[in-house]
Amino acid sequence: MSEQPLDRQTAFSGTKEVAEALAFDEERLSGWLEKAVPEFRGPLTARQFKGGQSNPTYLIEAASGRYVLRRKPPGKLLPSAHAVDREYKVLSALHSVGFPVARPLILCDDDSVVGTMFYLMDFVQGRVYWVPDLPDCDKTERAAIYDTMNATIAHLHTIDYEAVGLGDFGKPAGYVSRQIKRWSQQYRASETREIAEMEKLIAWLPGATPPDTGASIVHGDFRLDNMILAPDEPKVLAVLDWELATLGDPVGDFTYHLMQWHMPTSRFGSGTGSLVDVELPSLGIPTLDEYVAKYCERTGRDSIPNLDFYFAYNFFRLAAILQGIVGRVRDGTASNENAADMERQVGPLATTAWGFAQRAGAN
Repeated sequence: MSEQPLDRQTAFSGTKEVAEALAFDEERLSGWLEKAVPEFRGPLTARQFKGGQSNPTYLIEAASGRYVLRRKPPGKLLPSAHAVDREYKVLSALHSVGFPVARPLILCDDDSVVGTMFYLMDFVQGRVYWVPDLPDCDKTERAAIYDTMNATIAHLHTIDYEAVGLGDFGKPAGYVSRQIKRWSQQYRASETREIAEMEKLIAWLPGATPPDTGASIVHGDFRLDNMILAPDEPKVLAVLDWELATLGDPVGDFTYHLMQWHMPTSRFGSGTGSLVDVELPSLGIPTLDEYVAKYCERTGRDSIPNLDFYFAYNFFRLAAILQGIVGRVRDGTASNENAADMERQVGPLATTAWGFAQRAGAN
């Protein structure tokens, strides 16, 4: 694992040469796309995006333009993970109603083309910020970016999922309970060492889960670095990484990206960026309470009760997700060269989760 502090913006931005384990026959792909996508013309070259932690993601440059390809990783995979076909389905539904996503072009379930299932979508040119204090922006733009991020998730949670053809995309009820069960199982499947706080959380969370607050499309990994912003204005052009999307309780989804206000800081890049120790008002970034209030205003809620539980749940969930990446390092299928550093964060995330669980009544 790296001993140098990780600059998230540099480490995760842009592309690199395709890792040998994730390479494919570019000529074969080009021939298949020319037959399957009317607008596509080869030849093509592929480069791998640095930021992909789960499903390998590639920049495809062809005679007809630039595209993005997302595929399942090769090798041994955790059950129900890496569902690129589900990503393609939700992208198609949301694009049809003008929600900001890249235009999906084709899904391929023929493993002989690149080795695993994949889909192709438009390339969206814009800005991706991997650090939440937005150092390259001024105070006014920071405030506007946080406001548009808030408006975007509120928009997602108010879309009629039945009307856009996603009535069968998941079970609307019991989302948080199922997530706790799923990520407990995934954590067990990829566990590399015993972490006492994870054991206590696995035991406590199921019996402490509040009732559902409603049902909506949920993104599952909504955060600043999963959005492409316009190059010259605080506008969301595309929300990325829909692998964990389903139907469920929108509060479980919204509170996930609130973690950045409490994220343990790390020299090694943490699971997501942190606003801990950031002087929010001077930078134009809303406080947690202000951000929650704006979401409630946009979605017609009076408040979000049980925040301590939701922080415990979401920090636990992220710890389990990162442990899954550690497991893929162990199994040789991780798609990010910084993935091994994620192991350093599992423990601090679990400790933070257990702290919130204790505030919510755990003992």
